[in-house]
Formats: sequence, C-alpha cells, structure tokens
Amino acid sequence: MLPLPPHFDPDHAARWDFAPDPTALAAAAADWAHEHELRAAAADERRVELLVIDGQRDFSFPQGTLYVGGRSGRGAVEDSERLARFVYQNLGALTGITCTLDTHFPFQIFFPTFWEGRDGEPIGPHREVSADDVRSGALRPRRELAAWLCDGDQAWLARQAQFYCEQLERAGKYRLYLWPLHCLAGGDGHALAGVIQEARLFHAFARRSPNLLEVKGGHPLTENYSVLSPEVLLRHDGGELAQRNGPLYDRLLAADALYVAGQASSHCVRSSVDDLLDEITRRDPALASRVHVLVDCMSAVVVPDGAGGFIADFTPQAETALARWEAAGMKLVRASDPVAG
Repeated sequence: MLPLPPHFDPDHAARWDFAPDPTALAAAAADWAHEHELRAAAADERRVELLVIDGQRDFSFPQGTLYVGGRSGRGAVEDSERLARFVYQNLGALTGITCTLDTHFPFQIFFPTFWEGRDGEPIGPHREVSADDVRSGALRPRRELAAWLCDGDQAWLARQAQFYCEQLERAGKYRLYLWPLHCLAGGDGHALAGVIQEARLFHAFARRSPNLLEVKGGHPLTENYSVLSPEVLLRHDGGELAQRNGPLYDRLLAADALYVAGQASSHCVRSSVDDLLDEITRRDPALASRVHVLVDCMSAVVVPDGAGGFIADFTPQAETALARWEAAGMKLVRASDPVAG
C-alpha cells in the first residue's frame, strides 16, 4: 500500500462544505505519480475497478436530507473516510473508479410531492404506498402532474401508479417507499462528498484514468435504486417504461476484480449488487469471485425517531444481502485489506 498523500485530511470526511481544488490536485497528483512511479492506468495488465454507489452529500452528512448514519449515527461519515484511504493507499492497483449519482427532480413517484390523499391533502415522507392504497383512492398521483407526464390523462396516470405498486409487490424486493426530497439535480446535496471527489480526482490525475460517472434515478415513474436497472421496466399498457444499463453490466463484468462501496447498503448498494449477481448467474457463476464488497465503506438506512428509537431500520435487509452475496462467491472485505492481486 502507498502512504497517504499530504493533502488528505480525515476531518474533511465530516465537512459538508469541503470541496477540493482540482487545479492544485492535478499538480500534486503529477508529483505524486512521479515520486511513486505510478504508470498510466491503460498499461495495467490486471484491471481492478472500484464502483462507488451514490457517495453524495445528501447521503453522506447529517446536514443531508437523507443521511445514511446507520445505527451508530456516524455511518456514512466514517465510510467516506475509509473509502478515501482505500483509494489513496491502492492508487497504483486501482485501474478505474466509477461513481454513480442518484439524480432526482421535484416530482417523482417515490417522493411525497408526487402524491396526495383522497381529499387532496399533502402526504409526508417515510411511509409505504401499497397497491391497495392506490386502488381504493386513499392515495393518488397529484392530478396536475398528468399534464406533463401523460398528456393530461389522469386515468392513465392512476392506472400506471397502481400497476407500478403491484409490480413491486409481485417482485417482493421492495414496496413503494416515500423518501424525503434528496439528491435534487442542481442542488448542493446532489454533489459527491468532497473527500470522495478529492480521492477520485487525485486517482484520475495520478493514473491518467478518466474515472467515469453514471447518472441514475431521473425517470419520474420508476425508482432506480440499482444503477444497472430500474425497479420496473414496463408500463401498464405494455409499453416500455425504462431500460437496463447494458453497457455498464459489460464494463463491470469485464474487470479482473471489482470493488463495491457506497450508500446505502440496504438500498442502492443492495439493489445494484443483486442485479449484478443476477447477471453473473446468467453468464457465468464463477464471475462472482471477482466481486469484492467493501463492508466497512457502506451503511444501512436508519431513521431515528428523536426519542432513542427508529422510525425505520433497514439494517437486517443489508445483513441478509451480505450473507447472500458471500454464499454466491463474492468476497466481503475491508478497506484495510490488500487489493486482490
């Protein structure tokens, strides 16, 4: 492992307002690459990729609208610090880094702003919406949204919302859950946490690697927990609602080793890795051994109730997923472990 570069400050992992200086970082990375004889990533004989899922401010800090604190309350802050250390110490081993960006707009099916009650009353976050809720009229899509979602056809939108909930319940992975507004495109909460952005840019400059971004979650009528596939692909009338991210499947599975980190282990990490595992099962189950899950660089969604308890605690779902991945042949590792050689 390489030493930590002089600019790294672990306290920055807890600072919402921290942002790296790209110009200074590029110069420092060039010097660091020369000092440690780091070659361009394109010359790597063994391709090791890091997938960072949704390492964004809204998930990474208590100031964020959907902070992933885990049961300790320090979850994502400590995860980000360990992840940055992992990148710096393995700068010469990591070929490329891909960061996903959860990207949302004001009215989407998983936001309370999309819904209203039977009498038009507003709906709050942190509640489930069942197919029965929609079928009975207890909850319905806001009627004015039909004007820009389906040419004003309110009946079509209501049928689609009910169909969507039915599809989720039939799949058995999730029920529709209404989240606080988060990762709104153009807002501060959408940006990567500064310590993660700093590490990925330093790697890009030091290894001459493009380090890609993958945007997900912008479709108003489906969730996109997974960067690889939306939760529902079809409309109630048989038309196409959304598509799987085929090129990303191919790129990730072409790596000799793939490391996965990010937020949250109970939702977007879980769904992305589950989709990846499904594709591995279809192609070649032996590929599972190439996937390394950085268990100390991710946390589960836990929503405190302010009285010492929790409104919601998805830790068991994350733990079940980890056990499932390990049973399939994926490796559960820590940021301090040596990178697969």
